[in-house]
Amino acid sequence: MDTRVEAPITGRVFRIEVAVGDAVEEGGALLVLEAMKMEIPVEAPRAGRIQEIRVGEGDAVSEGDVLALIG
Repeated sequence: MDTRVEAPITGRVFRIEVAVGDAVEEGGALLVLEAMKMEIPVEAPRAGRIQEIRVGEGDAVSEGDVLALIG
C-alpha cells in the first residue's frame, strides 16, 4: 500500500528534490516548503519508491494536503 506524504504546514512548494520512480530512504528529503520566509524540508516517512508527486514548484498547499505517494 502506498504511503501518503502530507504537508506539515500551510505554505508554498519551494523546491522538489525527487522525481517519480526515484528510490528514497526513510528521512530523505522529498521537497522543501516555504512559509513566512522559512524553508521547511519534507522528509520521507519510510523507505520506498516515489509513485506519484501531486504538486509542482510554486504551488500553494494547506496543512494535510497530500504532496506525494511512496510505494
